[in-house]
Amino acid sequence: MDTANQLASVGTFQVLKLPLGFIRVLEWLFAIFAFATCGGYSGQLRVSVDCMEKASSNLSIGIDFGYPFRLHQVAFEAPMCEAMRRERVFLAGDYSSSAEFFVTIAVFSFLYSLVATVAYIFFLNKYRENSQRPLIDFVVTVVFSFMWLVSSSAWAKALSDVKVATDPDEVQLLIPACKDPTNKCGSVLGPRWSGLNTSVVFGFLNFVLWAGNIWFVFKETSWHKGGSRLAGSAPDKQAGTFDQQPYDQGSFDQPSEYSQVGGPTSYSNQM
Repeated sequence: MDTANQLASVGTFQVLKLPLGFIRVLEWLFAIFAFATCGGYSGQLRVSVDCMEKASSNLSIGIDFGYPFRLHQVAFEAPMCEAMRRERVFLAGDYSSSAEFFVTIAVFSFLYSLVATVAYIFFLNKYRENSQRPLIDFVVTVVFSFMWLVSSSAWAKALSDVKVATDPDEVQLLIPACKDPTNKCGSVLGPRWSGLNTSVVFGFLNFVLWAGNIWFVFKETSWHKGGSRLAGSAPDKQAGTFDQQPYDQGSFDQPSEYSQVGGPTSYSNQM
């Protein structure tokens, strides 16, 4: 308890009330949701193959798949409808690159936002004293916002392809016995996509958070502070150029060399 109290007394938890710290906490939480909903996914679909020879039929073929969605490595046993024989069938497609890229960005975002939040709380003065640290924070924030946009877009496209590749109607086309019109194939159960749909939503929400936090991190940099000083000093300089000496009317009062001492001269003819 003493250690916790000392940390609490040293830390500046008021920064969490500011957009700079509050958004970092949201980024940390949303990154957890993003990689948890994508990286922890596992789904299942079921198809049926009803052969002419009923003994060879299999009315519930379970196919399990999940992250990282290397579907071309997912195999299942399907009846050949010939003398109780079975064959190994593989799904089509490999979408691991987009899924792993998305999860990797989420994990690194989680780690960086956690470190940044701790730095804001316990080392805020040192963070602001060194002008390089806010600049690094600003550049990293810009990079992560861009990477979130790219990874979320790529994962959304890959997810749509995964849905097509694992559609029970599409999987039936991979089974040779289903190409025989005398056999009947059908879908029993389709995968649930709520978790993966949520991961895409969290991905774009992370992009919004990181992009929105760019401005608040930029305000801590020397670029913004230097621009603010220049903008504040410009009106002072402009006002100073108009400060002139007051008009001294006495400086223009010159002694008159033609002042008349006496009255006007009269000319009269004396006889």
